[in-house]
Amino acid sequence: MDLSNRNTQPQPVAPAPHTAAAPGGPSAGRKESRRRGDKSKWSRVVYVAIVAAIALIIGAVAIIAGSSNKPESEYVNTGKLQAVFLNTGQVYFGHVKSLNDKYFRVTDIYYLQASNNGSSSSSTSANSNVTLVKLGCELHEPYDQMIINSDQVTFWENLQDNGQVAKAVATFEKQNPQGQKCADQSSSASTNSSSSTQNANTNSSSNSSTTGSGTTGTTPSTGTGSTNP
Repeated sequence: MDLSNRNTQPQPVAPAPHTAAAPGGPSAGRKESRRRGDKSKWSRVVYVAIVAAIALIIGAVAIIAGSSNKPESEYVNTGKLQAVFLNTGQVYFGHVKSLNDKYFRVTDIYYLQASNNGSSSSSTSANSNVTLVKLGCELHEPYDQMIINSDQVTFWENLQDNGQVAKAVATFEKQNPQGQKCADQSSSASTNSSSSTQNANTNSSSNSSTTGSGTTGTTPSTGTGSTNP
């Protein structure tokens, strides 16, 4: 029998290394995970808020930029009268139908002039020294439309309904529902022209008669005294 190993003592087994438990145990790990999740959530919220603010700012800038580039024609109030001031000092009132960098197209045109008692196609404004005249019954009888070069216009503006011009236009349109009649003005102009011609002829004849009578009996007299020898 082999007794060589009889006195051999069993070797003690080294204890397994002890792994230290996490401080606080499993609950502490869950709290740390929850804290990290909360931080991540707030980061996303802040990020979304910043992006939304930037989008709002960009939108506001775009709106402001768009309004500053608004075409001039969009400022025309089609339901109101407009006044167009020229660099010559003339002012026309009417409806601006279109405008661009080349011309204005205006219809339903009126303009101011000194009072004329013989004008039947004009509406007197509040100022007794001027009348608001409807375009169309002038000697050349233009159509009620005007094309004005843009470089002749100093500025233009929309008119309120309670202004003197707008009220005068409304009164004229109410008194002339069928539009302006130029026959009376034409006949009046013809009558005035004929009267002026007759007066001119009469004055001419009168001046001729006066000249003739003035030369009669102006022959110088000859001497009637006796001549001394």
